[in-house]
Amino acid sequence: MYIPAPFRESDRATLYDFMVAHPLAVLVTAAGPVDAPYATHLPLHLDREGGRLQGHVARANPHVQWLPAGGASVPGLVVFSGVDHYVTPTWYASKQESGRVVPTWNYIAVHVQGAVTRHDDVAWLEAHLAQLTDVHEATQAHPWAMHDAPREYLDAQMRGIVGVSVRIDALEGKYKMSQNRPDADINGVVQGLARLATPAAVATAAEMARRKPAR
Repeated sequence: MYIPAPFRESDRATLYDFMVAHPLAVLVTAAGPVDAPYATHLPLHLDREGGRLQGHVARANPHVQWLPAGGASVPGLVVFSGVDHYVTPTWYASKQESGRVVPTWNYIAVHVQGAVTRHDDVAWLEAHLAQLTDVHEATQAHPWAMHDAPREYLDAQMRGIVGVSVRIDALEGKYKMSQNRPDADINGVVQGLARLATPAAVATAAEMARRKPAR
């Protein structure tokens, strides 16, 4: 991923936190006889201690046939994204001073590169599903648990999916939040986003404020 120096984030804890907060990712591997890229959107659970991502895909998904069984792995790319917004030049103080401004888009993206492994083992899959469910049900007043469903129903559902894990071999983050602009321009964008008051605008403004360079 192209990352100009002002936008580079290398702190692993920061990148891990972002991945946890935005778990719906895109898994890309080579597929087919011509090794064309194939993408699947899926929620992923981060194993911080093990340095791995864990998820599952539908067995009917063609992606599965390009993931070797038996413990072998293939190289893959995982893309996490979130907190983004269009930036109009009208928010820049520089527009009034010189007019030498253009629109842009502020965003955060985290990329993981690593070995992708398929998991057909039922015990692995059930443990993964229980962990994933517990994490995302934790905010509910009455969390759903896997044992709430009939055993035979769960078994049938699990036969329709395949587990995947991605070893985190390389990790990089791009936090493009106007750090390359003068302070007056950054302040103008933050104020413009705040006036919009949409969830995306508010989240982007807050991230810009956190990322504002110390000068």
